[in-house]
Amino acid sequence: MAIKSVSIRIEEEMLEKLGFIADYEGRSVNSHILVLIRENIKSYEQEHGEIDGSLNPADNVKPTRKK
Repeated sequence: MAIKSVSIRIEEEMLEKLGFIADYEGRSVNSHILVLIRENIKSYEQEHGEIDGSLNPADNVKPTRKK
């Protein structure tokens, strides 16, 4: 599996807090973000079923904000 790089925009305060938590957990910020992503995918798949990797881009549309 290829490793890809992703750039995100994040508020400075949020990044500092994330860094604090990552340090507390003994991880780098990057490693901590990967842990959070894996947990999110696992949670999603437990609720909705396994993601098979063949998503149709038309089905992968950002949902509207909940009111």
